[in-house]
Amino acid sequence: MQYCCYYLLSFSPHLLPQHNAAHMRFKMEKHIKGLHHVTSMATDAQQNNAFFTQTLGMRRVKKTVNFDAPEVYHLYYGDEVGTPGSVMTYFPFGRMPNGTRGAGEVGVTEFAVPHGTLGYWKDRLSAQKVTGLAEDTFLGENRLSFDGPDGDGFALVETGPAGRTAWTGTDVPVDAGILGFNGARFRLRDAAATGELLGFMGYQKDETDGNVTRYRIEGGNAADTIDLEEIPGANAARQGGGSVHHIAFAVEDRAAQLEVRKALLDTGYQVTPVIDRDYFWAIYFQTPGGVLFEIATNEPGFDRDEDTANLGQALMLPDRYKPYRDKIEPRLPELS
Repeated sequence: MQYCCYYLLSFSPHLLPQHNAAHMRFKMEKHIKGLHHVTSMATDAQQNNAFFTQTLGMRRVKKTVNFDAPEVYHLYYGDEVGTPGSVMTYFPFGRMPNGTRGAGEVGVTEFAVPHGTLGYWKDRLSAQKVTGLAEDTFLGENRLSFDGPDGDGFALVETGPAGRTAWTGTDVPVDAGILGFNGARFRLRDAAATGELLGFMGYQKDETDGNVTRYRIEGGNAADTIDLEEIPGANAARQGGGSVHHIAFAVEDRAAQLEVRKALLDTGYQVTPVIDRDYFWAIYFQTPGGVLFEIATNEPGFDRDEDTANLGQALMLPDRYKPYRDKIEPRLPELS
């Protein structure tokens, strides 16, 4: 079974010629709009679906298959329409081993919830026997950390709505529901090169608390923070169930994506060609710290092949697999 289905690209450990830095910053900072989606791996599709739609009360906005392994679902969860900056996606590969936490990974994916709701969420997650519950604060934000079904690292962060509303088709009260992403926390042996890359992408270095430094981007969506946790002596992470496969940053359209791609190529990164993922166009590149980045367009969106009222209900297949629906669909587990 091929678990890591997208390109894994190499990158020189010495960050980029200085004469290219200003060019890259100009080309990228005006286009990156915060997070688009985060894609992880799971061991069981039914368990994964139940956790996000029932325990967390998110909407399944798309049920499709992995482009490189059509016997495996690609499941998308988000707000009502799958707004960029709200979408968590999964490849449930079945009997794959769980990943091992360490350096070179997205260690924590953070969801935003309204102020004053962590007590509700602590009670809810505890009642559903979710593990790893722990409350803390970071840079003045109240947080509730918890584990996903495969040991995924998650946190709920109290924040303002910033124009966002939670999905209402669930038993989670709308005034407590998940609004989308707050951001993500990387675990890295050396955070300097990744911090410099984020700066080129338009993120501004914010505050540091202990071994964690925050970067924030202005002028985009509300999923606007990346935290870099530096753990010099850590072993390298090993991907598996519960691991983030890649993290995607949003651009408005294909024209902006092409400018970003050119800036990355001009600076020395190896970047994939533009790939049509049906609901967005994507490019991928490996970062100095080992985290796989994607740049994804906000267009065309998840309603391109389903109306909003019925998002995520039917199995939607990429064009190349449509002739084989009668072979693919029976091999996939039923999802409620």
